[in-house]
Amino acid sequence: MKKKATPFGVITITLLSILTIIFVFPFYWIMTGAFKTQPDTIRIPPQWWPTAPTLENFKQLLIQNPAGKWLFNSIFIAAVTMLLVCITSSLAGYVLAKKRFYGQKFLFSVFIAAMALPKQVVLVPLVRIVNFLGIHDTLAAVILPLVGWPFGVFLMKQFSENIPGELLESAKIDGCGEFRTFINIAFPIIKPGFAALAIFTFINTWNDYFMQLVMLSSRDKLTVSLGVATMQAEMATNYGLIMAGAALSAVPIVAVFLIFQKSFTQGITMGAVKG
Repeated sequence: MKKKATPFGVITITLLSILTIIFVFPFYWIMTGAFKTQPDTIRIPPQWWPTAPTLENFKQLLIQNPAGKWLFNSIFIAAVTMLLVCITSSLAGYVLAKKRFYGQKFLFSVFIAAMALPKQVVLVPLVRIVNFLGIHDTLAAVILPLVGWPFGVFLMKQFSENIPGELLESAKIDGCGEFRTFINIAFPIIKPGFAALAIFTFINTWNDYFMQLVMLSSRDKLTVSLGVATMQAEMATNYGLIMAGAALSAVPIVAVFLIFQKSFTQGITMGAVKG
């Protein structure tokens, strides 16, 4: 039996449809503009669909600019950071949630306070540490400062609170060590949070233009975001080429989200209901 349409339902669907179009349109404009020639990208009235699609922008992007290297740098930074953040945050969150030690609450309060600090506040000491270690203008200079993500520790602690203490006690009685207990007992329970954190970290790292701008300077070490920005000339801007670079940088994020969408949704819903 079909539900009768109500005025509230009609208004809700209409508003959601309008918002969807507003948010999807920039992505649509970038994807179609990547296949347009330079005159078509600046044509007035605008050309809503490329009448003569071309791959020239992508050819120029990959041949005349090291876009393939930029894409590899972006994927490498995002993937390695995601892996390290998920490992360290899940371990730290588990310890803060299920272990009792002196200064535990104070330590967790430090993580909460660190979430409120913008990166610009710690930029100067961070750059000095990177220079001291001799890793400036390397991919490690972008990865290492992002590993200690306070939000990741906070998120995994909330998921770890759902681990039954009886299971941990049983594992201890059976002779399991701490690491084995975490892998066999705790991790299967917090796996949805682990997946959600992985997506959060990948997207956050991929879009972290500020940190990449400060830490990287060599052209072959740039990421896609920085590389696309360097292609903008002062007097003339090839919008088709820039849109091709933007489309190239957007594809991995969209692919990651679509692949892990189920785990992401499950992680968010489980984190919203505790107990």
